[in-house]
Amino acid sequence: MGEVELIQQTHQLIIHSVFYFYGDAASAHLATQIAEDISNHWNEPKAKIKIKNDWFDVRFDIEGYYERNLQPETVWYNTNPRNNYFRIEEFAVHHVSFVDGLNCNTGYFKLDNLFNNSTTASHEYGHTIGLDHPKILDIRGKGQPGIMYPRGTICDPQFQYDVNALPLQPGGTLNPFIRKVLTSDINDLRLHRLSFKKGFATLGDFTSIYHQKHPLP
Repeated sequence: MGEVELIQQTHQLIIHSVFYFYGDAASAHLATQIAEDISNHWNEPKAKIKIKNDWFDVRFDIEGYYERNLQPETVWYNTNPRNNYFRIEEFAVHHVSFVDGLNCNTGYFKLDNLFNNSTTASHEYGHTIGLDHPKILDIRGKGQPGIMYPRGTICDPQFQYDVNALPLQPGGTLNPFIRKVLTSDINDLRLHRLSFKKGFATLGDFTSIYHQKHPLP
């Protein structure tokens, strides 16, 4: 989720999102790393959009903070569209990170999904601002996979876990570490359709779910 700021004077459209991380595996260092990862991925295309007759540079302003003692009430009653709340733990019940639906501001990260320049946080951020997985998941011949393609996508060999593997065989699906945010991903946000009031609009919606730690089986 985020708040979109339209600045006519400088022809900028800025999406402001602030992440608050809690849980036993969260830390200040990790909060900063995740925010930087999301910012780097989503700003990489240097996208522009046309609103009415003017072109605007799209920029993502992402902040990340560690909240050791985050209280459920803070999440439940938050009314700031910039704020997102994610628990980080070493264990997740389905062994994957997740968000609480499309257009949301809450979710749960599995710690090992976030290491080594992973695109997991950037992918999940796409869900929070309204993007779903593409419907067609066989993209052989289409080149670079966009950020919203999920694990299991069939792709060209150079984007697989194992370039020598046959499709759908071990190593023969999309390696999520090589996904990228493409201009087409930002176009899919349909930012030009937002309704701005005094220069601001909301992207996404409030789910406001405080997650308890998943118990080990």
